Amino acid sequence: MTITELFKTKRCVFSVECFPPKQTTQLEKLQAALRAMGLLHPDFISVTFGTGGSAGGVSTVEVADFIQKELGIPALAHLICMGNDAAKAAAILEQLEQAGVRDVLALRGDRSPSRPESPDFSHASSLMAFIRARKPGFSLHGACYPEGHPEAGTLREDVENLRYKQEAGAEHLITQLFFDNMHFYRFLNLARRAGITLPVSAGVMPIVRRSQIERTVALSSASLPSEFTRMISRWQDDPASLYDAGIDYAVRQLRDLIEGGADGVHLYAMNDAAVLEKVYDGVRDLL
Repeated sequence: MTITELFKTKRCVFSVECFPPKQTTQLEKLQAALRAMGLLHPDFISVTFGTGGSAGGVSTVEVADFIQKELGIPALAHLICMGNDAAKAAAILEQLEQAGVRDVLALRGDRSPSRPESPDFSHASSLMAFIRARKPGFSLHGACYPEGHPEAGTLREDVENLRYKQEAGAEHLITQLFFDNMHFYRFLNLARRAGITLPVSAGVMPIVRRSQIERTVALSSASLPSEFTRMISRWQDDPASLYDAGIDYAVRQLRDLIEGGADGVHLYAMNDAAVLEKVYDGVRDLL
């Protein structure tokens, strides 16, 4: 069963994201974490973009191949515009096909000094069109932003742009992380009114360490509701209590989303199987 077909058969699809390590010496550690995650039977695991090879790290293809062949779980491979041209993208698509991976999340990718603008793909939708033409048997997936993309003028304008992804062949959307579910419900209402019919997975990240607050939360541009900021203020200097409070917050957020009718929930677990297990234990009765 393909990832897209899962949304036709399940009330709520449960998925998790991992990222390839920057050093090949860390691959075995990731594989151990993935084996532990696999015991929870997520419906699919997405793998963020990593080039591997001369870059010195592990590639998305290598991790996705392990997930499918060793764990028997569908893998969703990320492919970005930034730093890639048509030739590089075509080569990666060939590698994915050889590995038996047919699901691709097409993204523009964050702007970075280490990744130049793509000469061939200005937006994720143009990368999607390229993939559809090169590999018509692949399933395409896209990203969306409950609070609007940071570069979009308004949320409504950003939602309207999702139609380009839908028209380019996207079959499913995954949201950027957020901490206030009302943003997700508002976004989903606007998307449906704009004619976006694709299933949407709601992205949630448990914040269990102070370093995540300073790095991930700041980079995501997600707004912070008062309940979340009170939790951080109370426990930021108490690592053990912050860990427990972060798990509890994520569980309550996920339970509300599942009971609220989300097509799927997607956990940004940061390669941490222990966090995934604790969160899953809090929602397994709803899945």
